[in-house]
Parts: sequence; structure tokens; C-alpha cells
Amino acid sequence: MKILVTGCAGFIGSHLCEKLLEKSFIVVGVDNFDDYYSKETKEQNLSYFINHPNFTFVELDLTNKKELFTLNKFDVVVHLAAKAGVRPSIETPLDYIKHNIEASQNLLDFMVSRNIKKYIFASSSSIYGNTSQIPFTENDPCNHVISPYAYTKKAGEMMNYTYHHLNEIDVVNLRFFTVFGPRQRPDLAIHKFVNLIRNEQPIEMYGDGSSARDYTYIDDVIFGIVSSINYVLNNVNVYEQINIGNNYPVSLKKLIEAISASLKINPIVNQIAQQRGEVDITFADISKAKELLNYFPQTKFEDGIFQFVNWFKKKHG
Repeated sequence: MKILVTGCAGFIGSHLCEKLLEKSFIVVGVDNFDDYYSKETKEQNLSYFINHPNFTFVELDLTNKKELFTLNKFDVVVHLAAKAGVRPSIETPLDYIKHNIEASQNLLDFMVSRNIKKYIFASSSSIYGNTSQIPFTENDPCNHVISPYAYTKKAGEMMNYTYHHLNEIDVVNLRFFTVFGPRQRPDLAIHKFVNLIRNEQPIEMYGDGSSARDYTYIDDVIFGIVSSINYVLNNVNVYEQINIGNNYPVSLKKLIEAISASLKINPIVNQIAQQRGEVDITFADISKAKELLNYFPQTKFEDGIFQFVNWFKKKHG
């Protein structure tokens, strides 16, 4: 079984490649080393499996259709590559349209050209916006997104349905809810807070600390992706949106407290205004994931923070 993983050098992509290789899949990973964070960090992520005999790495930008079409046929495509970040997308929306919409369009065209029928797409909880329905369910129309990043993910889901309808591609759109754990992107709150608190530097708390996120540990997310792969392989005429979350929102204040407890350091907290484009709360209804994917999160939030802090200490000494 041969699988293409886009964004293989990223946080989620690198963990997924490791798991797929453990399960004896043949994996081709592509990444363009986007400069949103350092190439060195992504190369470190790749180092865990780059020399595995069943893995092939291709440095490739999906916006370059000519390069993309040099690839061969795959049994499944897992599309994790995207330009990340809600707040930066407000400053440079055209970059997000190019790398999240145009690139995804190219990938779908590639799949049609190679008659590839099985597709997993990394969507995002951000597409729910500030919906009044809590927890978030997949039946929400998601018509009130509040950032360019979010609308590129919504557009991706819409494109996927079109290709499902016209070309009979089986699709699972996975709506990820704030993934964390070892190798988390350095721009995300948990990584930033651990680094700053450990070095006794102040951290910024947006708003009054009541905003909340449904933090989901990386091992649970990888289980959800692998289960989705098995689901599309074993079913036909598939088009699904599925939440991959923890069904347990954690406030910003509680997050800071948990990190401080793991580090055994009292933080210096500067309160600043809430940021544009950020939703107040994310909260996943995971009933559908339980039913279709046998997805039951195993890692408690506090345990995940403890594991992340241990990884960070080993990495940075």
C-alpha cells in the first residue's frame, strides 16, 4: 500500500509518516519547507524516519503543477500541507489563497490524472467561527468564518466535494482541534509558553484568559488519521466531515496553570487585548468520529502537557 503525505516535515505530518512506516506502508512524503518556521526544525522532524527503507522524500511545492505531476500513482493521498496561522493570514491573505486553495486544486487535478480515488484532507476547527452551537457538530453550515486561514480550509472542503461528485474520489475532511504534543510548531501557544516560562520571560495572555481550546494530543490525532485511511480504503462513495478533537475545552488561564505546574515555575503574565480573527472557544462533538473511526481520545490534557514539557526539556537541555 503506497501513501502520499503532503507536509511530511511538519508537526502532524512527521508523526503520521512514522506511524504509517511502523504499519509497513510505503510512504512518499513531500514538503516545500515553507518559511513560516525554520527549515532546521522541519529537517529535525524528518530525521526520525528519513532513512527508513520504505520512505521517500521529495522537496516539492504543490503550487508548481509541473513538479507535482512528476509523481506517480498512490493508493491514498493524505493532504496535510498548508500555510498555517490564523493571525498571519489576516496580513497576507493572498499567500493563503495560493498555498491552501491553489495548491489543493493542483493536488486534486493530479489525483484525477493518476486515477487516485482515496483522499484525506486536513481541515480545521477554525471553520466553525464563533458559532453559537456548542459543542461544534459537523452539521453546522460553517458560513461565518472569521479569518482568511479559515476560509481557505472551508474552500478546500468545498473543492473536495466537487471532485468527489465529478470524479468519484472518496474524501474524508478531518477538522482538527488545536493539536499539541512533541514537535508542535514553535509559534503555537503551548510551545511558546513553555519556552518563555522556562526562561523566566513574560508571556502574553490574550483577553481575560477565558477563551478556550479543545486541545487534542498528537497520538490521538494520528490514530484518527490512520483510521480515516482505513475507512476510505474499505468503503465507496465516501464524503465526510469528521471532527478530531478531545471533547474538552481548556481555558487559556487553565493552560497557563498546567504548564506552570509541569515546569514548577510561576509565570510572568502580561494581559493584552484579544486578537482579531481568533474564535472565543473551540469544542468538538466527536460522536461521528467515535462511530465511523472508533476514535476515543486516550490522552488527558494534563498528561499531554507533561509529555510535551518532558520532550521540550530533552530537546533544549
